[in-house]
Amino acid sequence: MDPHHSRFVGFLLKHCLYGTVGGIVLGSLLLWQDVNGLGTMIFASPDRNLFLGLLFFGLFVTFGSIGMAVGVMQLGEERD
Repeated sequence: MDPHHSRFVGFLLKHCLYGTVGGIVLGSLLLWQDVNGLGTMIFASPDRNLFLGLLFFGLFVTFGSIGMAVGVMQLGEERD
């Protein structure tokens, strides 16, 4: 892989990490504040690990993608 590709992959991974941290924060706040009884339902379930994994995986994918998209959109220049 040439240096330009590895720099861009690093750029994307860095922005994906920023989004993932945002997803962790949002998921933790949703559980901590017990929004609509979500935390109570999850922690009372015998399958709590599965439900926590599904919740946080969805948030990781969503917010990680948003973080990468914002990073790529900030690379552009105004041409007008």
